[in-house]
Amino acid sequence: MENTPINYETVKSKIEESGLKSVGKASIREIKKLIDAIEKATGEKFIRMEMGIPGLPPTQIGVEAEIEALQRGVAAIYPDIFGVAPLKEEISRFIKLFLGIDVSPEGCIPTVGSMQGGFAAFMTINRMHKDREGTLFLDPGFPVHKQQLKVLGQEYMSFDVYDYRGEKLRDKLESFLKTGKVSSILYSNPNNPSWICFTETELKIIGELATKYDVIVLEDLAYFGMDFRNDVSIPGEPPYQPSVAKYTDNWILFISSSKVFSYAGQRIGMMVLSNKLFNTHAPDLLRYYNTDNVGYTMIFGALYPLSSGTSHSAQYALLAMLKAVNDRTISLTAPVKEYGEKAAIMKKMFTGNGFDIVYDKDEDNPIADGFYFTFSYPGFSGVDLLNELIYYGISAISLAITGSERLEGIRACVSLVKREQFPDLEYRLKKFHEDHPV
Repeated sequence: MENTPINYETVKSKIEESGLKSVGKASIREIKKLIDAIEKATGEKFIRMEMGIPGLPPTQIGVEAEIEALQRGVAAIYPDIFGVAPLKEEISRFIKLFLGIDVSPEGCIPTVGSMQGGFAAFMTINRMHKDREGTLFLDPGFPVHKQQLKVLGQEYMSFDVYDYRGEKLRDKLESFLKTGKVSSILYSNPNNPSWICFTETELKIIGELATKYDVIVLEDLAYFGMDFRNDVSIPGEPPYQPSVAKYTDNWILFISSSKVFSYAGQRIGMMVLSNKLFNTHAPDLLRYYNTDNVGYTMIFGALYPLSSGTSHSAQYALLAMLKAVNDRTISLTAPVKEYGEKAAIMKKMFTGNGFDIVYDKDEDNPIADGFYFTFSYPGFSGVDLLNELIYYGISAISLAITGSERLEGIRACVSLVKREQFPDLEYRLKKFHEDHPV
């Protein structure tokens, strides 16, 4: 161990200083802080795969539109909580062109990233029925969603969906819904961290059961269009982005600008409510809010006390970017295909040095190459493997913090790994393999 690519004693010292009992059990932000400290102390650059941060420049059309809006003076003006009207119209148009779904602009609401949309949804949807308990997570998933529920004092249920693909999903999902305790179902598609993508069969099952049990599906489309096996980039032409919205009216979509537009820093996302849900009345909401109308409560009951809306100038950036892809001025997915290309190369490096891909199939099809992939190494748990890889200059997160039942696994994000780092990555993986023969 002492002959590792990153100085063993320095890494050990920084781990001790961090106060972390186990790197493998640390949160994403805790790992980031630790790796920052090690890089500063050693002068060595890590292969950083812990953070899902865009590794591409922001979409320039958005930058220019936001600058122009600031120069126009919008920074001095509170925006309407429900969003500026032209943006709401363009979101509605985007949903029609890229999902094939009709939705009224009133249900298209800009939020402080998808994270705020999720928080507001939990505040509203999980209070629609006083006899229900909370959210069912189709795991693995983004750990902070469960943290949000903990902050709200709400309950959740979860299961690792990987053993219940295809028609097997129906009985497993229904076993939770028939308890009558589920208010909402949340998943990401493509999935963070595993990069599995639900098939049309699975989305139809989720939609049908959501309707049957009157449960709201919270569909996180943070990586919109980034299953590169299907080109969904042509507006108004199939194939469309797969979505449960095709199979039920009980849905909320969360669409991020962080990944597909590389606009993470401005914290601007979209929450889209179906027309039916926006106009639904749920008397039990009156326990917390002044009205029982779901759409009105979402805006003036949840978003208002959270932040009184989102950045005025960033809304004009998002407007410009959406209009550009809606009008075919720019491609929705061409810039981000770099992630898929890098993932294919990196996965081969891992599997060529004794590692295995953990989540590797969508039903019978090989998983897509994209923003994330998952890996393991024989004889190690994911926690222990991450503890070890830190000394080799490789950082990621353990699947143990994501709700995954595959505790041997680690999630890798490809975005911040530069192609010029590939030789370093390959050297470090080979060194690890030599030091830990299978």
